[in-house]
Amino acid sequence: MIPFLWSASKGYRLCPWRSPYLLWRVETYWGWHAGQITARDFFGFLREHRREILRMLAWVSRMRRRAKCGRK
Repeated sequence: MIPFLWSASKGYRLCPWRSPYLLWRVETYWGWHAGQITARDFFGFLREHRREILRMLAWVSRMRRRAKCGRK
C-alpha cells in the first residue's frame, strides 16, 4: 500500500491534496471538480471513505505482486 501512495503523491508528498492524480481520483469517485477540492475536503474524503480506500489499496498491492510474479 505504501508504494502506491508514495508514487501517487510524487512531487506533492507534503501536500497530497494538490496532487493532480489524487485530485483526479477524488473527483472521479466523489464527483467534485478537482479545482474546487481543498485540503479540508481532501482529508474529509479520506476520513469518510477510509474503508473503501484501504480495500482499493489492498487490491492495488495484490495486483502489483501478481504482475511482479508474472501471474495472470
